[in-house]
Amino acid sequence: MAAQVSYDDVKAGAELPLASYPVTRLSLVKYCGASGDFNVIHWNERIAKSVGLPDVIAHGMFTMAQAGRYVTDWAGPGAVVVEFGVRFSSMVVVPDDDIGATIEVSGVVEEKLDGRQVVLALTARSNDVKMLTRARAVVRLPG
Repeated sequence: MAAQVSYDDVKAGAELPLASYPVTRLSLVKYCGASGDFNVIHWNERIAKSVGLPDVIAHGMFTMAQAGRYVTDWAGPGAVVVEFGVRFSSMVVVPDDDIGATIEVSGVVEEKLDGRQVVLALTARSNDVKMLTRARAVVRLPG
């Protein structure tokens, strides 16, 4: 990802590079501690399967956070995320194999707005399944 993106250099329709974020059981346990969300479906395979899930799943907010990380990594330190929102469409299943899963995030610059702002449409996938829909960020970029 770029160190700093300038509003003047961004073009509507530009595709942003794909980024991959690993998800392991350990990263989920760490997220449980950071978020305070210790729901057992995020770390206990037996319980997750007993409630009909295929395996342990990542927190929806963990998945959303990876998309947010993608935006801030792309935009750089001088940018400001003005709006950010998603809808959750699927679960990231995280097997207990020390490899886990991968969340792949990509984006496109939908439009440029006044005030040095750009609208980004984001896509997040895991195992070729779309995890987020209506994923969108508005970012104010330096000149």
